[in-house]
Amino acid sequence: MGSLPAVADVDFSPWKHQSVLVVDDEPGMVSFLHRSLAQRCGWVATAGSVEQAAELLNRRHFDLIVLDISLPGRSGVEWLHQLRDQGFVGDVVLMTAYADLETAIDALRAGAADFLLKPFSVAQMLNAVKRCFERSSLRRENFVLRRELDQRDGSVEGVIGNSAAIRDVCARIKRIAPTPSTVMIHGESGTGKELAARALHRMSPRADGPFVPINCAAIAEHLIESELFGHVKGAFTGAAAGREGLFYYARGGTLFLDEISELPLPLQAKLLRVLEERKVRPVGSEQEVPVDVRVVAATNRKLVEEVAAGRFRRDLYYRLQVVEVVMPPLRDRLEDLPDLVDYFIGQLAPRLGVTELVRDAAALARLTRYGWPGNVRELKNLIERSLILGYFADDFVPDEEAVAASPAPTLEPSGDASLAAIERRHILGVLETCKGNKSEAARRLGVSRKTLERKCAAWGV
Repeated sequence: MGSLPAVADVDFSPWKHQSVLVVDDEPGMVSFLHRSLAQRCGWVATAGSVEQAAELLNRRHFDLIVLDISLPGRSGVEWLHQLRDQGFVGDVVLMTAYADLETAIDALRAGAADFLLKPFSVAQMLNAVKRCFERSSLRRENFVLRRELDQRDGSVEGVIGNSAAIRDVCARIKRIAPTPSTVMIHGESGTGKELAARALHRMSPRADGPFVPINCAAIAEHLIESELFGHVKGAFTGAAAGREGLFYYARGGTLFLDEISELPLPLQAKLLRVLEERKVRPVGSEQEVPVDVRVVAATNRKLVEEVAAGRFRRDLYYRLQVVEVVMPPLRDRLEDLPDLVDYFIGQLAPRLGVTELVRDAAALARLTRYGWPGNVRELKNLIERSLILGYFADDFVPDEEAVAASPAPTLEPSGDASLAAIERRHILGVLETCKGNKSEAARRLGVSRKTLERKCAAWGV
């Protein structure tokens, strides 16, 4: 067929990693298609029959199949019908030299994405392939965006605060992000585990790929395997069509498995296999699909205790726990409260269409006396409620004994109204009320004893 003509107007740069399977029994056509596509795509395989093509498809995933209708043994249309029945959802371009209306209708009914009439030019073929890649990419992006919209809770886009605890978290994220390693994020509910996962994704080489979050606790146990790995048509009641799973949609990006401890034990074994082999098997399928995904997991439980109790697989725990990030609770970084309050006021007031509130020392002092069991998420809800009401709401429920201990005895001149001074007076006052018992004082203040001891050491107490 000679040298290939230049096709300057067909840009394939976004599709350089896509894989194509060419199925045709004419050696000249196979050579032409292979040379044309191999220059522009990541992987091109060829087959001369349906049987050879099926064997290749069982060994690896292909983003697109370019399929001749007239093949020895079984026609391309017959095989396409079978592929759809088995749950294959990728695009297929059909080729034929003998086109008529009935053939075209049959091809569309079989689920062909495009139709090429032989002989065709390089440009015609490349444009058909490019249209398929564009549709596939658009479906993938729409799926991810829909999930993000469904799960959106207004989480902040950046890590806010300058406390030592938050600086440590940021430093660890910066060090971990460029690596391909699996990451486990620990932290209480509301501490910003998904925020940390998004930061890991944005700062990684996978930043241009999708970030796909899934809350393992929010999906019914009988559906979560299909949600993660996909399913073929007829795999279970209601599976009227095949569908790719979240591992597939996260290709080239990051899959965030929140509340990983909620996965049922049988599925934990399957997830372990995926992490080790980097292949997923859709529900009801015998075909394994390679996936290139970085997994970031999170939990608000202590996985060591879950392992000891037999609720979490030990081997999966060690596979996930390659490197960890621990998100500190808000009670252990109360010095970040002013920054967080200002951030949420600035973020929420325009969205709510209300006037921004001006925080004062008295309001901040009340906030620092609370244990924040709901952490940063609870603080955000409080600020939103305050903006709607027009004043700093104080209807949150602080520790009753801490309230009973207030107002604390003043241990230094009351003229200093800074947050640090107010915090110091209050904490030392509670300590005095508890006769120096730090465990009791920490419980009343809603903080850990370690936090209390650190503050006392800083004040020379």
